[in-house]
Amino acid sequence: MDFFKNIFSIFHKKEEQAMPAPASHEEPIDREIDALYAVLVDIMGTEKLVMKAGKMKALQLMRSENRCDRVLALQRILDEDPLIAPAPKESQLPEVMELLSERTADLVARRSVEDHIEKKVNEKLEKEHQDYVNDIRRQVIKEEKPGAESPQDKKKRKKLEKLEEVHLTQSIMELLRPQDFSEIVGQERAVKSLMAKLSSPYPQHLLLYGPPGVGKTTAARLVLEAAKKKAASPFSEEAPFVETDGTTLRWDPRDMTNPLLGSVHDPIYQGAQRNLADSGIPEPKPGLVTDAHGGILFIDEIGEMDEMLQNKLLKVLEDKRAFFESAYYDPTDEKVPPYIRKLFEEGAPADFVLIGATTRDAGHINPALRSRCAEIYFEPLTPKHIQQIVQNAAAKLHVTMADGVAELISEYTIEGRKAINILADAYSLALEKCGAADSVPVEKIAKGEGPDVAITKAEIYEVAQVSRLYQFVTKKASDKAVQGHVFGLGVAGFLGSVIEIEAVAFEAHEKGKGTVRFNETAGSMAKDSVFNAASVMRQLTGKDIHDYDIHINVIGGGNIDGPSAGTAILAVLTSAVTGRRIRQDVAVTGEISLQGRVRPVGGVFEKAYGAKQAGIKTLIIPKENDKDIPKEHLGLEIHAVETAEEAFDILFEPAEA
Repeated sequence: MDFFKNIFSIFHKKEEQAMPAPASHEEPIDREIDALYAVLVDIMGTEKLVMKAGKMKALQLMRSENRCDRVLALQRILDEDPLIAPAPKESQLPEVMELLSERTADLVARRSVEDHIEKKVNEKLEKEHQDYVNDIRRQVIKEEKPGAESPQDKKKRKKLEKLEEVHLTQSIMELLRPQDFSEIVGQERAVKSLMAKLSSPYPQHLLLYGPPGVGKTTAARLVLEAAKKKAASPFSEEAPFVETDGTTLRWDPRDMTNPLLGSVHDPIYQGAQRNLADSGIPEPKPGLVTDAHGGILFIDEIGEMDEMLQNKLLKVLEDKRAFFESAYYDPTDEKVPPYIRKLFEEGAPADFVLIGATTRDAGHINPALRSRCAEIYFEPLTPKHIQQIVQNAAAKLHVTMADGVAELISEYTIEGRKAINILADAYSLALEKCGAADSVPVEKIAKGEGPDVAITKAEIYEVAQVSRLYQFVTKKASDKAVQGHVFGLGVAGFLGSVIEIEAVAFEAHEKGKGTVRFNETAGSMAKDSVFNAASVMRQLTGKDIHDYDIHINVIGGGNIDGPSAGTAILAVLTSAVTGRRIRQDVAVTGEISLQGRVRPVGGVFEKAYGAKQAGIKTLIIPKENDKDIPKEHLGLEIHAVETAEEAFDILFEPAEA
């Protein structure tokens, strides 16, 4: 600073020692030069100006007594170029000073803008700093008063509390859900097997197959509660029953959202805790397999679950632990909480018994998973089972039913859950008709203290019409024998059904040139069965199919998948050609060979239910399927035959003497 003051003292001395009458154009220029230096001092400050002059090799020029040198110093400082030379001449000074004045004005303007921006930045920083301090203050208050809440949070809490005060009565399905084994109708063998496998000291993983609405989930719940009470059972009183639906479970390749196996919330994931995200620490979240530890994990519709997820589940079953991985996990980071370190290094416990239920066939389950599970088949419900379920539900609803109501409901469904829904809808209609819904409080109705409510067939028919229900069984057996009509048997999934096959035969106009017509939609396998049957018929009766015009029809159409209708086609073809009448209370299944032998088929157990549904009394099956079905199953008279002649003896009405 002293140095720069000396510089200005030099300027002043030069002015004092100047000629008494300097030229008029020289005095303003000297003042302009001094003024520019003064402006630079205001903008940069004395020290920065001296430092910059030193870098630009302008210090000596600033000390010079020659104003041209001092102007050269200004040029070097303002242009930031130490190589500018030579100094301007006296005649050039006015023009150069004009340029330097403009350059200085630009510098002053830029500095003014920078000062304004700097002020704004400082104000913003100050505000953010104050906000940060306020956040810290609020955090401290929360720590000191954990229950403190903002007015907005308080308003939301009160709204939730008001919602909690509203309660409807339990749903009809909750009310009518089976509470003990006696209410699980028609599944005695399945429940017995389920109990044996779960109450053992070494419980097995299970797969439950069967049609919907037959009690698979309820049976699993009740069996666990019963197993807890057995001394040999490994399940404790606190053993959980964790239920989920396989249709909602999807494999996430990122492992960020996996409710079944568990997931890892990485620091960049929105579900991560703030304190962990700020520290860059991933957090594992155990899934349902860990929730079910020590108990049962029940996966409904496991056949719908993603195949990749089935493979992942298989790994958990083998390890009895669920392991987690994350690229963000650093085992050497001392800031990682102990519980997170334990989850990453040891995994989460997942020792449970898996019970998977499905309405699909076994082909939709991973073979490796199936090999580790025992399999139990729940049986379709018969009309009598449906009637019993309806009667049990009516007792819980405190209603009476007119004669034939339970039987009528059983004609519309073979699902216990659907039967209860039909009854519940009819109950609502009956309640409206008697006026109880308008005058009796819900509490009294729920306790059975309301008026007597009677359900008639009229309510059932009204429910069926509104819900567009149709009778599940439309094919009925009869005691009257008929020519050219036979009941075969088919199966789809876990449900069997009767297949009505009819045939007519006329003598051909020209012998040996008869024609055969058969449903195009029945499939090539069924057509092959027709020609196999024609060969066997010729062996048994001597009748040649080519001497007749024959039309065979599967009533209702549809594809006959497999050769199991062969014996039925042989019987109806023989009846049409010979005129013999077929009993209409008998159903038959079995492939027919060219030697006239009845070969084994699949799905005999399910086909028996189809026969029972249609009112069939007698069932004919291949001899080799005899072991696949209990004697007198479902009250049916079951005959196992080896040849077509044995089947004919039962199928055809005895010839009149």
